[in-house]
Amino acid sequence: MKRFTPFLLWLQKSGMNWKLFSKHTHPFLAYLLVVALLDSLSSCLRDHDITPPPETPTDWMAKLDPQMKEVIDELTLLNPTPLWQLSVEEARKKPTVKDAVLSLLAKKGQQPPMPNVTTSEITVPGSGATQVRAVVYKPANAAGMLPVIVYYHGGGWVLASPEVYESSAKALAEKVGALVVSVDYHLSPENKFATAHVDCYKAYEWVLNNAASIGGDASRIAVAGESAGGNMSVGVCMMARNNGIALPKHQLLVYPVANNDLNTPSYIDYANAKPLDKPLIEWFVDKYFKTPADGDTPWISLVDVADLSGLPPATIIAAEIDPLQTEGKLLYEKFLSVGVKAKYEFYAGTTHEFFGTNAVVQKAEQAQNFAAAELKEALK
Repeated sequence: MKRFTPFLLWLQKSGMNWKLFSKHTHPFLAYLLVVALLDSLSSCLRDHDITPPPETPTDWMAKLDPQMKEVIDELTLLNPTPLWQLSVEEARKKPTVKDAVLSLLAKKGQQPPMPNVTTSEITVPGSGATQVRAVVYKPANAAGMLPVIVYYHGGGWVLASPEVYESSAKALAEKVGALVVSVDYHLSPENKFATAHVDCYKAYEWVLNNAASIGGDASRIAVAGESAGGNMSVGVCMMARNNGIALPKHQLLVYPVANNDLNTPSYIDYANAKPLDKPLIEWFVDKYFKTPADGDTPWISLVDVADLSGLPPATIIAAEIDPLQTEGKLLYEKFLSVGVKAKYEFYAGTTHEFFGTNAVVQKAEQAQNFAAAELKEALK
């Protein structure tokens, strides 16, 4: 009967008195009953393909910073359907983290912060013979030729725009005292890999050669980006190195895509986190990659494949509740291993996309201040 011990323990926990059952039942009959029950249970499991339940929301939600939780709750209220269940056209119309922040502020009767920056638009070269729009954020009271940050927004190469991520860009412009050129690169699936990467490089090259035309100092340029934009910031640095043009002075990488491994510890721990979960990342790469092999190129697999030697110093901002957490740390370690100066700052209780939530999340303000201080030092 030892082989049935776990089952009998389960019976006991479920309320069956095994002692009473065995006392009044012939041993052989009891044996047959147990075998029948086990066979029935096994058949049920096979028929219904029952698997262990996935990590429940409370597993990661319990870790949330209280202010971060407000944002996630509001985003869920505004947009309850996962983006990966939608078409690209539908997903692009859905509320964003920016919308959740604005909604929270409105409910609290508060106005969003108004950084003291001006906004204008320019057109810069993109991949091939195309042109892309860029939004220029300038500190209102700045004088003289300013340092420049070429900024690349997130959105998995599929979603968003400079306007969706303007909170981050405006904050950097004001806190660093720099022009921020936020590039509206081509999105996929209309434009497959590696169109966005090339757009970002071409925009950087244009700024390098034309900074003075927008009031910028070409000798003081950095790149910065969030998520997919962080990935492309590193790609821009690699392309600049490979093509023999001046490198950025610094790279700010906010929870960057840094590898093509969707089975890291943070992918497992935060597979169903919000606003970024594993299915959404799979949805993104399906839209951007021409084939799965694109994920194994140096521009995507920064950790496993890319040569990062000779790149400028990097600052990496990491969120705890983020499938990309592990690869961000691995990227930091790889930078150090090849002699690239790097700093890694981890923000407990925050999620992917937290960097631009500074209007309601104090840790976002702290992260922006840290990033700005690093950029300011690099661009002085």
